[in-house]
Amino acid sequence: MTNFGILGCGRIGQVHAKSLSRLPQAKLVTVADALPEAASALARQYGAKIQAAEEIVTASDIDAVIVATPTTLHYDQIHALADAGKAIFCEKPIDLSSERAGECMARVQAKGVPFLTAFNRRFDPQFALVQAQIEAGVIGDPEIVIITSRDPSPPPVAYIKQSGGLFRDMMIHDFDMARFLLGEDIVELHATGSCLVDPAIGAAGDIDTASVTMKTASGKICQINNSRRATYGYDQRIEVHGSKGMLQAANHLENLVTKADASGFATAPNKHFFLERYETAYLAEMESFVTALKKGTTPNPGIEDGVKAQRLADAAAKSLETRSVVIL
Repeated sequence: MTNFGILGCGRIGQVHAKSLSRLPQAKLVTVADALPEAASALARQYGAKIQAAEEIVTASDIDAVIVATPTTLHYDQIHALADAGKAIFCEKPIDLSSERAGECMARVQAKGVPFLTAFNRRFDPQFALVQAQIEAGVIGDPEIVIITSRDPSPPPVAYIKQSGGLFRDMMIHDFDMARFLLGEDIVELHATGSCLVDPAIGAAGDIDTASVTMKTASGKICQINNSRRATYGYDQRIEVHGSKGMLQAANHLENLVTKADASGFATAPNKHFFLERYETAYLAEMESFVTALKKGTTPNPGIEDGVKAQRLADAAAKSLETRSVVIL
């Protein structure tokens, strides 16, 4: 049995607590949050105790800790947990700076603690199948990857101000997915973006609509497009074109019933947002981490994957600012 603590009892902390409750080989023992009512609600729901974050870090009965706090707290918490010898499951991004994320990686590797960067989309059954078929050579050599990720609506501007921006907060998932599917690191990147959804986002110094084109050393190309608005629901699609064919992963709908009448064919809307769309992926992600701890294997994706995605996000921000191609 692996005993877990959770730092951060907000929306994503609640998701991970639910996943732990469904795994017989894991137990949520303790939680911490800056808001007492959030910690109390989660502790009560899953029969956990409430402790200060510092107490969880040093607790002798805790094997692994889920870091689901605001990104600005990750750096200090990762260092403290690594020093305490705890296994770490950390939400993305590791830090808002790739340099500081690299410092976290150095500490984690020096201490030899297991670390998983929570890129849950790798564990989506459809996306994982696309990657497996690419690896099996089903479509030959992949040449072009197209990743579409559009939220149903933008988050509050207060969140935008502390998020690190669209590239670091939203597109970072897609940067990791690009590396996952391409099987190669990116060497060249160009980004463009606009504020088309909410002027308040632009006033806060961010964009809400963006496109990034990237290239690997062997010449493979990936195009990512993001929007903070999709009137038809959460839009998550992948297309991979290769030398022998193409793979596509389509959106998940609320149901698979199609209605046909004189006006044509109609289907259900997309699932509304990430909690519904990636529920299965969140569980598989946590199960993968717990299994790695039990077997003594290296969790995947690791901290290096988190750092590399962060470097791509930083490069995209630089490209947008300078209106130029960034060479990595």
